[in-house]
Amino acid sequence: MKCLVFLALFVTAYCEIKEEDDVLVVTTANWDEAVTDDANVLVEFYAPWCGHCQSLAPEYAKAAKSLKEKKSDIKLAKVDATIETKLAEKYGVQGFPTLKFFKKGNMMEYGGGRTESEIVAWLNKKTGPPAKHLETADDVKSFVEPRDVTVLGFFTDKESELAKAFIKAADSVDDIEFGITTPASSGEYKVNEDKIVVLKKFDDLRADYSGEATADAIKAFVKAESIALVTEFTDEAAPKIFGGDIKSHILLFISRKAENFKDTIELFTETAKAFKGKVLFIYIDTDVEDNSRILEFFGLKAADAPTLRLIKLDGDMTKYVPESKDITKDTVSEFVQSFLDGKLKPHLMSADIPEDWDKNPVKVLVGKNFADVALAKDKNVFVEFYAPWCGHCKQLAPIWDKLGEKYKDSEDVVIAKMDSTTNEVEDVKVQSFPTLKYFPKDGPVVDYNGGRTFDDFVKFIESGGKDMGSTGAPEEEEEGELPPEEGEEEEEEEGPEGEQAPKIEL
Repeated sequence: MKCLVFLALFVTAYCEIKEEDDVLVVTTANWDEAVTDDANVLVEFYAPWCGHCQSLAPEYAKAAKSLKEKKSDIKLAKVDATIETKLAEKYGVQGFPTLKFFKKGNMMEYGGGRTESEIVAWLNKKTGPPAKHLETADDVKSFVEPRDVTVLGFFTDKESELAKAFIKAADSVDDIEFGITTPASSGEYKVNEDKIVVLKKFDDLRADYSGEATADAIKAFVKAESIALVTEFTDEAAPKIFGGDIKSHILLFISRKAENFKDTIELFTETAKAFKGKVLFIYIDTDVEDNSRILEFFGLKAADAPTLRLIKLDGDMTKYVPESKDITKDTVSEFVQSFLDGKLKPHLMSADIPEDWDKNPVKVLVGKNFADVALAKDKNVFVEFYAPWCGHCKQLAPIWDKLGEKYKDSEDVVIAKMDSTTNEVEDVKVQSFPTLKYFPKDGPVVDYNGGRTFDDFVKFIESGGKDMGSTGAPEEEEEGELPPEEGEEEEEEEGPEGEQAPKIEL
């Protein structure tokens, strides 16, 4: 009997769920005790070396503490996926950090932000009613004070069309908390009629809704008002910037150390008022080392600041460059309005054509000579689109050079490469590095996704671009995807494999 008691105590101790900064430390051994069918648990799968995990950690801990202090039944947990590899594999973890919410045993992807308030708001929305019922003016004040953005609905008749649309809108917005009460309980907010109000701790502090009684209109209003007129790009702000409905962003690249920084931001903010809900105004501090990739993505250097760029995220992430380098309210307004009116032509980057571009067996392509070489009607051209910093591109380089050597005297086969961080080509979209495309002289472009050995490439070329062998890159060379989340040497969801371009989700 004593042995059984000892064994039970040993198992209990072994499976004990420890806490670090109010966050449950979950392992394979204690998973079933932590994530049960009657619990609500947000689990972060992380890697100790992951920069984004390290940035998330303090906000994650603050969210866990906040929920504990409020006696919430929601728990926050973390799993070191570099140790608990089988657990990470079981739940489909492919990068870090990956957050998954287990609501009463049902798993869903986490879709909120990375700050304390955003994490708590998302979890509360997923586990509670769309809008919290607030009985008194004190309840309303207590609900508003700790939040950066709050949406309040004041309704005498909770069955009115506006009230119903409000609840429907609340149910469709995950990252902002809604409260519902009556005008009589508005207190210091002085509401005397049925009204929807967005309260915020930035810009004009308050925005009253005056649109139609439809959920879509209310949601659009809330989304537009919940983000500042001008937002600095940071890891914390990225989810809100990129997760919104506004996919057209104007970027101001500027150094915080610049003498005219404050005046320029004020000018930028004043201009943004006229385009609220249409275009997001974002500034990027060129002094931040992690933002160097964003500069590179736009073909810029820190010395080019202050300067403007505009990008449309929908479709092919089209970029636009203003005609004037001056940054005034008039030039910025004209630039944005011309974009909205469809008067701007997309900007395609191109380096100058090197004098010795065709000296070596592997030809060097840039935007300016791409069409002449790759689209020539008398050649079959195999092109590698690469990034200088890409590890997989560096691994491929000697094989690509060997391929070029084999076909250097060929009359109809050309092996080429193009640096896609400084060159862009219309109708050729690069989604990862390296990207390989075959441009036959008598057919459509072929996206190569076969093996990456010398023999694989030769077999493919000799087959006229038809035989790729086993499709898919080797597992150890799995590629990452281009933009979105912006400007990181490590991708937004980092992993030990893959080469991503800067996560640019502007």
